[in-house]
Amino acid sequence: MRLSKRGEYGLRAMILMATPTEDGHPPIVQIKEISQREKIPAKFLEQILLALKNAGMLHSKMGVGGGYYLARPAKEITLGQIVRVLDGPLAPVKCVSQMAYEPCGCPDEETCGLRLVMSDVRNAISALLDGTSLADVNNRVDKVREMLKT
Repeated sequence: MRLSKRGEYGLRAMILMATPTEDGHPPIVQIKEISQREKIPAKFLEQILLALKNAGMLHSKMGVGGGYYLARPAKEITLGQIVRVLDGPLAPVKCVSQMAYEPCGCPDEETCGLRLVMSDVRNAISALLDGTSLADVNNRVDKVREMLKT
């Protein structure tokens, strides 16, 4: 798995949108604000957010005070879900993919050493990303910021 700029920017934007405001609710954020705060090109960000909206992770509100906001609570959206929408399967080789399996060219797929190791890699990446929600990331950031204050 290689995280593309699309995946990186999408994760950064979603983490920002999952950061609660002072009243404890996730914000409604305009593309321009995300672009400026995260230093992401606005046109590219627009495409990324549209893909996440089409995947059911974001909603948008038009007009004054409008923008994008999470479609579900931050604790219900995992990094794995976001990466799969933006970058596709997590598997480093297609013969171990659970979403986009394709046979490889090795003579015996069942005993292929490379496939066995890459399956472990896919499982480890999947476990970490699927086990980490946007809320988890923000909690981790808060802890680090608190540690840095002392």
